[in-house]
Amino acid sequence: MSDRTPRDQLVKYLTDAHSIEEQALAQLRVAPDIAGDGLLADVLAEHLPETESHERAVRDRLETLGGSPSTVKDVVMAAGGKGFILFAHSQADTPGKLLAHAYSYEHLELAAYRLLAIVADRAGDTETMSLANDIAEEERLMGERLAACYDEAADDAIARVDPGGVESALTSYLADAHALEQQAITLLGRGATTAGDPAFVEVYERHLEESHEHATAVERRLGAHDSGPSTLKDAAMRLGGLNWSAFFQAHPDTPGKLAAFAYAFEHLEIAGYELLARVAAHAGDEHTRDLCMDILTQERAAAGAIAGTFERAADVSLAETTAPRV
Repeated sequence: MSDRTPRDQLVKYLTDAHSIEEQALAQLRVAPDIAGDGLLADVLAEHLPETESHERAVRDRLETLGGSPSTVKDVVMAAGGKGFILFAHSQADTPGKLLAHAYSYEHLELAAYRLLAIVADRAGDTETMSLANDIAEEERLMGERLAACYDEAADDAIARVDPGGVESALTSYLADAHALEQQAITLLGRGATTAGDPAFVEVYERHLEESHEHATAVERRLGAHDSGPSTLKDAAMRLGGLNWSAFFQAHPDTPGKLAAFAYAFEHLEIAGYELLARVAAHAGDEHTRDLCMDILTQERAAAGAIAGTFERAADVSLAETTAPRV
């Protein structure tokens, strides 16, 4: 049992939130310039001053509580943000990749602040709880603004990937979806074994079964287009899932971090299938579009189920990392 108090853990959650904002800033200072000319670029640019405000507010709250940002975490997260921007810029469908990642990242932030609000409540810190809830609402609204960009990003993907038609764009997005499901399978499988609490295990195991079904269904659609999964993409995404699992196991507050990342990953899949559905519609592939609609229903339900574990995840994390009150 740790000798940390709930207030100590609150400072740690604030430090993590500050690092998340540093990564967001690293991305938002560059992303609008490579998003092209359109709604997505405007939405990303508009969120930069909001994110700068979030970073200042979290840093001020940390200092008020006697803490300070973690230089190491901030540098690592900022570097990760820059690395993703370089990756997105190297892809033919840069706006689509940017949109999917940004939508997922907003939901990582949303989950982090909802968990922070719960921890602040447990620590009796109403000011931090109010701050976390206010920022969470701004992140939620940013997610909605990003969702309004799906049509534009899908049109752009078709134009960039295959100016002469939509077939290669469709098979490329199907291969991306299959790779995402491979990472989901790895992450959910490891998550079910590391989550510990039966309430978490049930959520992850239920969606693990669905993810296997999704991967099989997507592979069938690839076959219908005389194509198949990308061995390279699948292997890279499976490795990513293993790396995240190792990261969770190395941290004492695994339930909270796992819940936040799983919630974000569900929204990465949601964005991927929203884009795929639109590309499929352009290609006249109603079977793939209908499949996307069915999968989206399950992905949204899974995201809701994971969000339903936040309070329990925060409490379990506190129990594992703090001393009991006397």
